[in-house]
Amino acid sequence: MKVLEVMERVGVTDTSRVVAYIKDALAEINMISETHIATERFDITANQRFYEFPNDMVKVIDIRCKNHGNATDEYRSVPRAINPPTTEDADGI
Repeated sequence: MKVLEVMERVGVTDTSRVVAYIKDALAEINMISETHIATERFDITANQRFYEFPNDMVKVIDIRCKNHGNATDEYRSVPRAINPPTTEDADGI
């Protein structure tokens, strides 16, 4: 659908206003449904705490681990820590 068709359906003659509405609508759609999602998989290493994330990554949506808190071989989400940990970290970080 072209901008002119939207203008005819809505009954608006101001092109800049219609374009602004379309941009707002696309931003709302993007907030509701995630787009351009890529899955990155890598193995964890014993005694390694920090890992490098890809440079083009914007947001971490979910981190899942196999056998995390269960006895079967299934992937489950790792719970996010909301408050600082109560136990002192050995790394001091």
